Amino acid sequence: MPNGLKPLSDYCHSLGMKFGLWFEPEMISVKSKLYEDHPDWVLEIPGQRRSIDRSQFVLNLGRAEVRDYLLERMSYIIDHADLDYIKWDMNRNMTEVYDAKLSASEQGEVSHRYILGLYDLLEHLTDKYPDILFESCSGGGGRYDAGMLYYMPQTWTSDNTDAIARLKIQYGTSLLYPVVSMGAHVSAVPNEQTGRMTPLRTRGLVASSGNLGYELNPLNLLENERQEVKLQIKWYKAHRHLIQFGKFYRLQDPFETMRTAWMFVSDDKKAAVAMYFNIFSEASSPLHMLNFAGLDPSQKYSVNGEYTAYGSELMQIGIYPLTQNDGDFDSAVFELKAVE
Repeated sequence: MPNGLKPLSDYCHSLGMKFGLWFEPEMISVKSKLYEDHPDWVLEIPGQRRSIDRSQFVLNLGRAEVRDYLLERMSYIIDHADLDYIKWDMNRNMTEVYDAKLSASEQGEVSHRYILGLYDLLEHLTDKYPDILFESCSGGGGRYDAGMLYYMPQTWTSDNTDAIARLKIQYGTSLLYPVVSMGAHVSAVPNEQTGRMTPLRTRGLVASSGNLGYELNPLNLLENERQEVKLQIKWYKAHRHLIQFGKFYRLQDPFETMRTAWMFVSDDKKAAVAMYFNIFSEASSPLHMLNFAGLDPSQKYSVNGEYTAYGSELMQIGIYPLTQNDGDFDSAVFELKAVE
């Protein structure tokens, strides 16, 4: 790219799209000008061999001069490319956690100083660029913590994008963190981690239970799949506020059964969306009822526009959640609206 990122960014913006970039600023490549100029900026124990992982060393963010350099370089790229989004990744584990500028008694502080330095850098960047969406990532969900969420409102939940595996991942994450903070994507099949073939409908509903995205080549989609993706995005946009800011209820636990269900209820309890996932089918399976939660017991609700029932019935008796095909990895969605 002889003219840098700007022509590509300008082209994306001309199409009405936003332009984002992946960064891994805490690492330094072995074959880089920065490493040639400042080999002392990496974490190292003097006189011992440096561990190379992913062809990288770890920059010592505990030092102000390192942070100043990163702030200047990243600011230049952000301004030059007119970025709207940044995914901030850290994929290498920390080794040789030592700082030659500190005394022997201070070496136990290196990791803590590193994180405080990271927060200092993020404080400057997010203050300087308040309109950029920052997403945190570290080897998947390795940095899903409240400290990073203070600076970055969403986190990449896991590199495992298999929809069935994601049921446990997202269910478990929801025990600590809000749904709105979860990055969740529809990926291609067979899934690259598990080899599983999961219906596009199910992949879409699982990913719609967080911040929906797609990580696949749209040119490889069949025409009917492209149309389904369009409908998924349209549906998600129509229900995004409810999913991201409604009250979240876990209905069926994927760690306990071969089924998973959760739902989102508006603050006024006038609208709700429930999602049900059948992991594995059984021959002559017993009757599994889906009991909703968080509804107004005395309010009558329309369920998918097909029938009505009071909130008390839907919560105490429930419904029989037949999915589209009721086969392995199948799913169903239930839209509830209050009616007079």
